[in-house]
Amino acid sequence: MAKGKGRQPHHIKTINLALQGGGAHGAFTWGVLDRMFEEDPLWIEAISGTSAGAMNAVVAAQGMYDNGAAGAREALAEFWWQVSEAGRGSPIQRSPIDIWMGNWSLDTSPGYLMMDLLNRLASPYDLNPFDLNPLRDVVRDFVDFETKVAGEDDMEVFLSATNVETGRVRVFRRQEITLDVVMASACLPFMFKAVEIDGIPYWDGGYMGNPVLFPFVDYSPCSDVLIVQINPLVRPGAPQSARDILNRVNEITFNASLLRELRSFDFVDRLIEEGRLPPDDPRAIRMHMIDGAGEMLKLSASSKINAEWAFLTHLRDVGRAAADDWLDRNFDQIGARSTLDMRSMFDDIGGVHHG
Repeated sequence: MAKGKGRQPHHIKTINLALQGGGAHGAFTWGVLDRMFEEDPLWIEAISGTSAGAMNAVVAAQGMYDNGAAGAREALAEFWWQVSEAGRGSPIQRSPIDIWMGNWSLDTSPGYLMMDLLNRLASPYDLNPFDLNPLRDVVRDFVDFETKVAGEDDMEVFLSATNVETGRVRVFRRQEITLDVVMASACLPFMFKAVEIDGIPYWDGGYMGNPVLFPFVDYSPCSDVLIVQINPLVRPGAPQSARDILNRVNEITFNASLLRELRSFDFVDRLIEEGRLPPDDPRAIRMHMIDGAGEMLKLSASSKINAEWAFLTHLRDVGRAAADDWLDRNFDQIGARSTLDMRSMFDDIGGVHHG
């Protein structure tokens, strides 16, 4: 039996968390989780994570095993500190003036420009033949997969990775999660070799599930899902520079799978509303979302590899504030109704927009 305290009578509300990937921007999710685990009447039933969201999920699971919600908060803080320490001495850095001014972009760093160019011209099989990844070392040294993450606990965890050969998403449940599963979920194909699990190569789960939502229907008794969105769904204006175009293409790509799933849930909701399906078959899911809104729009693609502690804690604070605001406005709606207006996401262009 896990050491975590498990759900208690004072946990009057339950919710599932769906965590997107986004490199260092996952520190925003750290802040959201820090605030959610602090909310004493709220129980986290299950977490689905991809890439940085997968790392946040397994670290939170370990902390929950050790000491319940307080342990999850402590583990997340320590993990992100170690991520920052692992990034110290990197050639991709900014000047102290940039830090003081709050300029989080690395776009003009010679190290970033060189890496960006090389990634477009050669594969990681040429540039990184030994498949070196400092994050792998951090996760391996920090997370106990055999007894804590893969052990029994009240909180389920789902991680997604993309099968390179079939292009389909693979969802790993808590008892299946290993270090390789986490690294597969975060494997960007232009930076790292595909991660093989049981002879099958996997890339970042964000291509086909960022994050996956459907496991909540089959494996979680809770019908409320809170998506922590860190890739902007809407970015006004057409990008003009090559780097900005590529960044927007990546945002659209990594949001596409989420939008498809939301479209499916919205379709089921419509059928239930029209009386064409009974309300309990299939089970209606109540959707919610926290995003960084304007703050995440200010960040460049290069900041996703910015591991400076000042930047990570800045995003943590933004995430905590966003979660605090969401809880203040919507806590009473958990278990009652959706607070995410999915209908407006799909029916706002030319009368009917199919996502």
